[in-house]
Amino acid sequence: MVRKMMTYLMQWKGSPYRKPLILQGARQVGKTYSILAFGREQYENVAYFNFETSPLLAKTFDENISPSYLIPLLSRIAGQTIIKEKTLIVFDEVQLCERALTSLKYFCEDAPEYHIIVAGSLLGVAVNRGKFSFPVGKVDMKTLLPMDMEEFLIANGEEELVAQIKNCFANNTPLPVALHDAALAYYRQYLVVGGMPECVEKYLATKDFILLRHIQTMILESYLKDMSKYNVTNEIKKTQLVYDNITVQLSKKNTRFQYKLMQQGARAAAFENAIEWLVLSGIVTRIQRVERPAKPLENYRDIDAFKIYVSDAGLLCAKKDVVAEDVLYDTGEINDFKGGMTENYVCAQLAANEYRSYYWMSERGGAEVDFVIQRGGKVIPIEVKSAENTKAKSLAVYIAAYAPEYAIKLCTKNFGFEDGKKTVPLYAAFCI
Repeated sequence: MVRKMMTYLMQWKGSPYRKPLILQGARQVGKTYSILAFGREQYENVAYFNFETSPLLAKTFDENISPSYLIPLLSRIAGQTIIKEKTLIVFDEVQLCERALTSLKYFCEDAPEYHIIVAGSLLGVAVNRGKFSFPVGKVDMKTLLPMDMEEFLIANGEEELVAQIKNCFANNTPLPVALHDAALAYYRQYLVVGGMPECVEKYLATKDFILLRHIQTMILESYLKDMSKYNVTNEIKKTQLVYDNITVQLSKKNTRFQYKLMQQGARAAAFENAIEWLVLSGIVTRIQRVERPAKPLENYRDIDAFKIYVSDAGLLCAKKDVVAEDVLYDTGEINDFKGGMTENYVCAQLAANEYRSYYWMSERGGAEVDFVIQRGGKVIPIEVKSAENTKAKSLAVYIAAYAPEYAIKLCTKNFGFEDGKKTVPLYAAFCI
């Protein structure tokens, strides 16, 4: 399957300023697959080391972490000669070996001719532990997320449809009705399947939603195990409670995170570490309210008002135990959940394009815009509708108050531009 990450990895390999690369991301998003596929295509050989499957490997780093000491040992362990610039060195599940992570500093300073990529599922959590010596300034960092809608369409063999969607987005011209309907059908499939590579691969091979749900459930269970394995003991239950409660929060008309929906009398101080763990692990995204939509948005964020979304649309449906047919055929059975599910999808598409998203709410709470981003040097509001609803009262309030150059309305309606609003079908959110 095509991953857009490959473009970045090619740029990294060819950069004269290349440093050891840390590829982070939640479990099962395809980090190892992407690295190994890249290594096989672009290097003469790959020296792969996994600290989870080979626990004794960490002892190699106990005595000395200088490249001159490590390279001969690693060559022997790998059973192949590690050659400068021709071998890709891969450290997988590197969060299990602090010294291996620290060694990247010395590879950067003393042996930059060696190409190294390290991956870890919980690096965000690991490097925030006090004991870790993180090689600040000595590494490149990139986050891999689940496959976005564009990658999903390409996996379905729809490269030409992707090209037409991008053209219509750029020119604000409607997609032919037949193609628009086909793209909406793929969008609904994506909501159920999501972007976890194994889920996409198995779905395309079998079209079996029972098998798909089993795989998704196994991924969710692995997340719960990580919460127990890599978390502080007294935070485990809190973290699991927050994660389990996300679907409840997204089923409300008001999708802002409310502590009272988790347990009676819940307070922020009791759960802030649990929420932070989930964010750092990469399995959820937190977006905060922006009090005033002005540049830089970071200056105007309200840290006490936020929303939490699951990183993958398919896993969200699995957590909620949503029946696939209810999404595919757009039945009224899940109307209460549809708004939150659609917002969650959009959040993931924006994250895939490396936006830092916020949401806006008027001071009196009468109007709320789902997402606010900085795009092309401009602050752009984005209103999300789960259907073809053309009314966007909150967006009108925002436009009247702040007069943005334009606004984006995501819904099931075809492309268009009218009265300063750029209408974008939900399947084209990846174009933003």
